[in-house]
Amino acid sequence: MVKAIMHGCSGKMGQVITGLIAEEKEITIVAGVDPSPREGTPYPVYENLDACDVEADVIIDFSNAAAVDSLLKYSVRRQIPAVVCTTGLSEEQKAHIYAAAEQVGIVYSANMSLGINLLMKMVREAARVLADAGFDIEIVERHHNQKVDAPSGTALALADSINHALDDAYSYTYDRSQQRKKREKTEIGISAVRGGTIVGEHEVIFAGTDEVIEFNHRAYSKSIFGKGAVQAAKFLAGKPQGLYTMADVIG
Repeated sequence: MVKAIMHGCSGKMGQVITGLIAEEKEITIVAGVDPSPREGTPYPVYENLDACDVEADVIIDFSNAAAVDSLLKYSVRRQIPAVVCTTGLSEEQKAHIYAAAEQVGIVYSANMSLGINLLMKMVREAARVLADAGFDIEIVERHHNQKVDAPSGTALALADSINHALDDAYSYTYDRSQQRKKREKTEIGISAVRGGTIVGEHEVIFAGTDEVIEFNHRAYSKSIFGKGAVQAAKFLAGKPQGLYTMADVIG
């Protein structure tokens, strides 16, 4: 049985994962960490990581960007692998993830959905074919009105996936309101929509002359992200140091 610590257990995704793992036979949550503990949580909850000395095989992190650095230090110090699912991280924080992965196992993904990770593979292939043919590339992401970071980590991951396939020759444009000029051929436009209760939608557009190709992914509940995180935790338990992705989890 894999023993997990749920970092950010009182948040929306922490609650989703708690429910999913309650139905699992191969993994259990032995402790949670959250500055705002919820009554009725079926495992002990600590207000900070330093107070949590429970033995565990893996940490699942769905917290917030401000809490990630302390999580990484804790993971390295206690040698407990971590699945980092928190989005909105700075480039400096991503560098901290890569550094931590040299000492402990880390699964890091901007989106834990199987569908999104398949989408990344598909748009890479599309970009290799269509970019040379003069297609413009745009990404539109839509989320609920409570999401604080923009663009989403998944939108940036999609852009990075495309850019890597094109030898990192493209730049990203987030706001065209401050400039009056034609778009550059080597740019990827990224737009964010916030409204209502949209769980998550991502659209990748390849716009050419007289034809448009669109790739879409829509999430109808947060459970799709939770399921991926649970699978990643089961995969990571017992793994040596190193940086793993959902591609490794999926196999």
